[in-house]
Amino acid sequence: MVTHISTYETLFILDSNHYARDPNGVGKSVAAMIEEVGGKVLVSRLWAEQKLAYPIDGHFKGTYWLAYFEMEGTKLTELNRACQLSESIVRHMSLKLDKRLVEPMVAHARGESISTEGTGEESTEVEAAEVAAT
Repeated sequence: MVTHISTYETLFILDSNHYARDPNGVGKSVAAMIEEVGGKVLVSRLWAEQKLAYPIDGHFKGTYWLAYFEMEGTKLTELNRACQLSESIVRHMSLKLDKRLVEPMVAHARGESISTEGTGEESTEVEAAEVAAT
């Protein structure tokens, strides 16, 4: 049986109260949840904390957590179920990344710059975002 590994970007909206009580624990639990279903986390980090556009299950504020990981596509259903059962996760959305975007998107999430092809020069974050947008 041939397994196909893809790279995914998932944005989690976390319960701000859970995150405020244990920021490191909630962040680690997201990575652990991905690894439990067979994923390999490339980068996982806090993105923002802000007021929600509309209340979700009584939450008016959310902590946005961004994760990039590699995983078999068949395991995405298991990850979705684990997210639904988690008390810390209010909502989540996963996107499969195009192979051409993986390197610049992960580098940008890590706060790194990427090298431009053939020149050996480092590009700026703006250039990395332009590469990711095309």
